[in-house]
Amino acid sequence: MISLTQAPPLLHGRLHHLPTKRRNPFTVRSSSSLQEIDKSSPQTAEHRELRSELYASVPFPPIKAAKRVVLVRHGQSTWNEEGRIQGSSNFSVLTKKGEAQADTSRQMLIDDSFDVCFSSPLIRSKRTAEIIWGTRKEEMITDSDLREIDLYSFQGLLKHEGKAKFGPAYRQWQVDAANFNIDGHYPVRELWARARNCWTKILAHESKSVLVVAHNAVNQALVATAIGLGTEYFRILLQSNCGVSVLDFAPRPEGGSPYICLNRLNQTPSSPIVSGSAGGRKTSKRIILVCQGSLQDTEASFSNLADQQMNMLGVIQAQKTAELLLDLKVSAIVSGPNNACAETATIISRVQEAADCLGADCIPRYVEMKKIQDLDVAEILQQSTKDTVDVSSLHPGWSNGLDDGVISKLWAQSGRAWCSLLTELSDGSEEEKIIVAVAHPTAHIALMGHCLNLAKEWLGSFHLDAGSISVLDFPDGPTGRGIIRCINYTAHLGRWSIPITRSTVDDESF
Repeated sequence: MISLTQAPPLLHGRLHHLPTKRRNPFTVRSSSSLQEIDKSSPQTAEHRELRSELYASVPFPPIKAAKRVVLVRHGQSTWNEEGRIQGSSNFSVLTKKGEAQADTSRQMLIDDSFDVCFSSPLIRSKRTAEIIWGTRKEEMITDSDLREIDLYSFQGLLKHEGKAKFGPAYRQWQVDAANFNIDGHYPVRELWARARNCWTKILAHESKSVLVVAHNAVNQALVATAIGLGTEYFRILLQSNCGVSVLDFAPRPEGGSPYICLNRLNQTPSSPIVSGSAGGRKTSKRIILVCQGSLQDTEASFSNLADQQMNMLGVIQAQKTAELLLDLKVSAIVSGPNNACAETATIISRVQEAADCLGADCIPRYVEMKKIQDLDVAEILQQSTKDTVDVSSLHPGWSNGLDDGVISKLWAQSGRAWCSLLTELSDGSEEEKIIVAVAHPTAHIALMGHCLNLAKEWLGSFHLDAGSISVLDFPDGPTGRGIIRCINYTAHLGRWSIPITRSTVDDESF
């Protein structure tokens, strides 16, 4: 086993509030280059000082061949169970539940041929890596930069002790972590610098399939820095115990920083809809993005996308999704007007309405169904004059092949759809409200971009499969920041799903 120890420089983060319309400049990783997009009025001196570290960062090193990186957070630890602040301390170990979670992740990844495993040196993560790695003979590398966030004087305290002892500092850690300072350090900014350093080493390694086993905060930083997001996105991209996230890197023909796509976020051993909390906070408002099932014509073009019916696989995918949502009381189902979306929505609605009749008292309930025209992307997509997009497969990063004008129209229309969904989530007096939105993967990718307050150039940074679900939580209500619980979750589809790490593209490019 190889161990890497290299201390990174300290970089500064920036202040950025979501999801208000007043936005600061941010960095966009597009299909051509790493560029700055100005989304606001002139900055204050404080904002200029706290600009995203990505402004000053160099692009990722070029790669020679496509590389897939699978991130896994460690299983539940003894300090997780106690509610104790761990940070980069090394005193906790996996609980029995944590060992079981790690074994579930091992089974999820058992058929994958990894070339190398990078692991945090901390016991809880290292043990998780050993369980997942099993009998594999390939190289395991421990890297100190993959340790959990350094929290200095906070480490070892129970959460109520941290609140009592540090007061305002603990409050800042909860509500403004990017600017949180303790013992003269900015932990989240330091973490983002370490994550960038980790990517340099991971991408430089001669491998095509990489497993990385680390921790909650550092995995968040790895995902965020890969797709060009700053420290203000801390606690926005959730990482549950043994949650699996997948990132695809593809070389550019002209060289330079690779194309990067978040293929999957936080695929967990347990159901992603069970918990009612997001980032440690209770949430009662949620939007679940359901991708329509597979279409009958696997060679379908954008020109007849709206008329396509689902094939038998698509029907099964819709039924499996309906079963996954069975334990939730869905308030409303909205969908695009095309046939596949409407059929998927109807299947979910029927199961929801029948759910209350499964017990002794049969009291069927009505689930409101609505169609939102702005969720229909077929008409816009068929305007593309490029021949590089294959609608039947939607490979990661495929939207980089769309015309700029088409992307602009798609982004504007999806923005209106997003406003409609937030309005739907706000309407009514229900204390808990869950909206299910059914649409083509393209529409949902754009909706996630709006949820994260990004720009249209980010569309190629996400991927969704037919039949997948993505969960967006709003612990502060529809006017607050959206928390991404999972993206492209497909475990509920069973043997009808695309395996977590099976490539949907050839070995050379997206």
